[in-house]
Amino acid sequence: MILANKIAIVTGAGSGIGRASALALSEAGAIVVAADINGAAAEATASAITTGQRKALAVQADVGDLGHIDRMVRQAIEAFGQVDILLNNAGVTRRADIMELTEADWDRIHRVNAKGVFFCLQRVAREMIPRRSGRIINIASIAGRGYAGTSNAAYAASKGAVISLTKTAAQQLGRHDINVNAICPGVTKTPLSEDNMRVRAQQEGVSAEEMERRRAEAIPLRRANDPEDIAAMAVFLASPGARNITGQSYNVDGGIVPS
Repeated sequence: MILANKIAIVTGAGSGIGRASALALSEAGAIVVAADINGAAAEATASAITTGQRKALAVQADVGDLGHIDRMVRQAIEAFGQVDILLNNAGVTRRADIMELTEADWDRIHRVNAKGVFFCLQRVAREMIPRRSGRIINIASIAGRGYAGTSNAAYAASKGAVISLTKTAAQQLGRHDINVNAICPGVTKTPLSEDNMRVRAQQEGVSAEEMERRRAEAIPLRRANDPEDIAAMAVFLASPGARNITGQSYNVDGGIVPS
């Protein structure tokens, strides 16, 4: 129970990497605030935790809305007194060629993936600074490192922003003993990525099974991530073993992107 009684906020906790990470943090001892724009999905994740006799709180929150972010953090503080860990996971995308992207796509993607990550980080840091303690973990992507298979250019730009933000935030929050790191998942089996894969299969005129085979073959370890692979890294970065790690962005991708 390396995270016993730590209070963790997880955004986008209703499915995929967020849900797996919320469960993994709970299993490591943390009390989890499961936040998601889909309130029912947040409730389902919190219920899965409390069914195991552990503590959790579900919060409906749109991380692109600063009022929702403030309410999410206030609810966490009111329920549990502090915030020790933020897993900045909520994100959106769609499969699109660079010439198909619209202003609406750009605004939607950056509203959540860049603006949401920054303002969640800033709001939680306000609670961590007086206590001189905290772990902030941002979910970026190998798309932000130039992965050619990215869902679209706007998404890649938003995840590059998360990687840069992580470095600067680590430098400026380090004096308050707050660690800021990022995880860069590669191909991961989530509802969002599976939808993108089906769209790509249709575009290329092949079956979803064939596209999945091609996807695995492009990975040196020959397997896509399960959400639990990302969750395991999140638990480590939140743990005492990572106390002197900050400003880093770690690929979890089976070897697709070498650095």
